[in-house]
Amino acid sequence: MHVWKFGGTSVGKPERMHSIRNLITGDDTRKIVVLSALSGSTNALLAIGESLKANNDDEANRQIDTLKAHYDSFISDLYKTAEGKAAGQQIVDNEFSFIRSLTRIKPFTLKQEKELVAEGELLSTQIFQAYLAEEGVPSTLLPALEFMRIDADNEPEIQYTEQRLAEMLPQHDDKQIIVTQGFICRNPRGEVDNLKRGGSDYTASLIGGAIRAEEIQIWTDIDGMHNNDPRIVKNTFPVRELTFDEAAELAYFGAKILHPSTITPARMFGVPVRLKNTMDPAAPGTLIADRTSDQVFKAVAAKDGITALYIHSTRMLNAYGFLRRIFEIFEKYKTPVDMLATSEVSVSVTIDNTERIQEISEELSTFCNLEEPDYDQTIICIVGNFSADNEGVAVRVFNAMKNIPIRMISYGGTESNLSLLVHSRYKAHALNALNDGLFSL
Repeated sequence: MHVWKFGGTSVGKPERMHSIRNLITGDDTRKIVVLSALSGSTNALLAIGESLKANNDDEANRQIDTLKAHYDSFISDLYKTAEGKAAGQQIVDNEFSFIRSLTRIKPFTLKQEKELVAEGELLSTQIFQAYLAEEGVPSTLLPALEFMRIDADNEPEIQYTEQRLAEMLPQHDDKQIIVTQGFICRNPRGEVDNLKRGGSDYTASLIGGAIRAEEIQIWTDIDGMHNNDPRIVKNTFPVRELTFDEAAELAYFGAKILHPSTITPARMFGVPVRLKNTMDPAAPGTLIADRTSDQVFKAVAAKDGITALYIHSTRMLNAYGFLRRIFEIFEKYKTPVDMLATSEVSVSVTIDNTERIQEISEELSTFCNLEEPDYDQTIICIVGNFSADNEGVAVRVFNAMKNIPIRMISYGGTESNLSLLVHSRYKAHALNALNDGLFSL
């Protein structure tokens, strides 16, 4: 069985849903099809929630009317038969009746907001499955709220998902296509919750791992993961093969095509992930698996919003336990560290969450001297095959970066990543320089 995920732009128009129907029925492979909300829906629902939190009910109802009109038009264009249109309209009317009921709950809390935002996926999947039924495709809707759950730390309970899917899937052995929602889940209290923004990729990977799928396919509007950011750099190209580790590094450090958490369940169970383009289905896309090509440089990604902290202490010299004390403070305030560089008496770290930087700095100051943090930094991540036997890797990178100031370097932690810290004003220059220096023929 395959797991195929389609994002908001892939289902955002009726003609796109028609295309997806052709894609998923193009062979005899049974598929679990994971759908995001229609493009724009999640933002619209969040805006409605903001109006309700501000007690601006009139504005919220106006926004609901606008969004429902969009769905009414969508239904009219999607279905061919009177019966299909009636079924689709009934779905829209039911879900918007629930949305309107949330406007009467005071105060409007986070619980209601999560229920509201979940409506995007609940609408798209019901509408699509009803369309498949109209087309005569053997299909069913498997509600994600019945098998997807997070724990008290907001982490998915994959064993629960395995158990529930093992119980539920055999009941639908006669169905070629099983449609379900991305993003949404339940929390330990049984309430509607979610896997955070971009979580539909994560849903697909969790399902794929849980059922030990043959392959997970993530369908977007770009033909695979590119070797650089196509919004900034010209003449980028899709990377045909990546290892799980390489893809995870790129996703974490800014490659927008893939949610950073997606790789973990797939890697855990050895399920290949293929990135495909709904606008160009024939394009091979990118395959993420245990194997990869021997190409030295694979891709470059950039992560903005980074802050660098510089920690100095003469007590670090020939001492043990110093780094432990530092990282216990970051752990205490639940602040992950991205990059690390050390010398005899200093440590430099980068963080992307400055919410607790004041508390962290105050505790570090009890046994260290701190420089003023550097804000507005960018991590440039170069990913490839950097095994110890490959000569000249660092030389090529630093030659490409010779005219750009570098604040920190991280190299050797893995065989797939070399990271550089630069001020964000040099980001575009750095990405273009690396593209020219590492990928030009």
